[in-house]
Amino acid sequence: MALYPHPRLDDVSLETALHALADSCRLGIVRRLDSQTGELSCQSAAQAGEVPKSTLSNHFKILRGAGLIRTRAAGREYLSSLRREEFDARFPGLLDTVLRQPRD
Repeated sequence: MALYPHPRLDDVSLETALHALADSCRLGIVRRLDSQTGELSCQSAAQAGEVPKSTLSNHFKILRGAGLIRTRAAGREYLSSLRREEFDARFPGLLDTVLRQPRD
């Protein structure tokens, strides 16, 4: 099973973080991860909406590349969790500010 690369947060630019949070689908994934204590699979995210699984996989890749999520293999699934503490240390207040905004 493939292991996903996770960037060091020091290597993530503000532009990359903002790009990842600018999409409504990715922001919805981050909101779901922030509101729950567990992990989220791409398949469970697909069941929650009308987005194809291949598109969701790309969204998860962008979130991983921005340092927002960590993905691990669990059997045949990949589970993602929010890297909240690490992200907040790198960009203090950014996630709180973005998540406070009203939903579309």
